Amino acid sequence: MSAISPRELTPDGLRALARTRLRAELSAEALSGDHAIAGHEVDAQLIAAARPAAVLAPIIARAEGLTMLLTLRAADLRNHSGQIAFPGGTIDRDEKPGETALREAREEIGLEARFIEPLGWLDPYLTGTGYHVAPLVALIDPGFALRLSPGEVAETFETPFAFLMDEANHRLEERIWRGRPRKFYAMPYGERYIWGITAGILRNLYEKLFT
Repeated sequence: MSAISPRELTPDGLRALARTRLRAELSAEALSGDHAIAGHEVDAQLIAAARPAAVLAPIIARAEGLTMLLTLRAADLRNHSGQIAFPGGTIDRDEKPGETALREAREEIGLEARFIEPLGWLDPYLTGTGYHVAPLVALIDPGFALRLSPGEVAETFETPFAFLMDEANHRLEERIWRGRPRKFYAMPYGERYIWGITAGILRNLYEKLFT
């Protein structure tokens, strides 16, 4: 368990923690996801058919404390519309996962690469909707100015990193999805309901850094 409290974590402290706790390269063996939360065996057919994707988990180095930048997806998107998410998307054939995460952050919210300091990878996340998601954790210089793509992102907001990394705020919930019970993490913050894939990735970040 980390001796550092999330509330006390500075940008330099996060860098040091990431060097020892996050992966410098993506792992082909470690796999997080909906199946792991539910305690089920991974579906080999789902893995084989999953579409590769990557997301950026952007932690902003605010002077008053670290925050996590999240997006609210546009209401008319085909997949995960109106949900809270990280910037990200499907990996193009000629791209590496890190390139996808940076490209999607630029295209979706106008976050330029010069403000992004990659820190390392979390475990890939297998979703029930058929995606194999590679999460890249990054420290963000607060000098950026965002430009949202209205067809993809309705708005962005910041949540205190310490709140998201406090296990007391992690709720394990269950609902029926496609006729079957589905367990998932949720981290409600005020009027923001952070759940599903995003909360699952945040939970993995908590486990990597602070347990």
